Amino acid sequence: MFLEIKRSSKIKSGWIEVVCGSMFSGKTEELIRRVKRGKIARQEVKIFKPSVDVRYHQKNVVSHDMSEIPSIPVASSKEILQHISPEDDIIAVDEAQFFDNDLPEVCNTIANLGKRVIVAGLDMDFKGLPFGPMPEIIAMAEYVSKVKAICVDCGNLAHFSHRLAEGQGVVLLGEKKEYIPLCRNCFNERTTEK
Repeated sequence: MFLEIKRSSKIKSGWIEVVCGSMFSGKTEELIRRVKRGKIARQEVKIFKPSVDVRYHQKNVVSHDMSEIPSIPVASSKEILQHISPEDDIIAVDEAQFFDNDLPEVCNTIANLGKRVIVAGLDMDFKGLPFGPMPEIIAMAEYVSKVKAICVDCGNLAHFSHRLAEGQGVVLLGEKKEYIPLCRNCFNERTTEK
């Protein structure tokens, strides 16, 4: 005799996963890789990025190695919620550090709807301090992957984004001319020189 399996009417469990690290560590590449795997599995995916990030493309999420995937640029975290539909399985957010402080609540809301939320962003700013909403999202996440770059000064693993450009504002969109990845020792050496 077969046992009858009862299906639960509960919403499937969602979760938050974070990919964080310094500039040039492969955060966006990893986000794109995870999203593409979801698409291969025929999952419905939506990707968001802050509308201020137009370094490589107005709409697409683009990694430093020029891999890209279509996304929806939004001006605020809560705007993401306007684009979510019941059919969505994966919601991905790139450059999360540039979003407002509502992003942790938005990610939590989406995960509570039974969706997989993938967040990629810098965990520290150019001063080596926690960046934007990232610390709170990291604390809430079920899975956290901290990826590393290679220190341009010594070749060790790097997790600091050192700013070469002048200015003290926390947000300065840039690439290889404005930032370099450094290990702790090289970061400390360069920041004490200033």
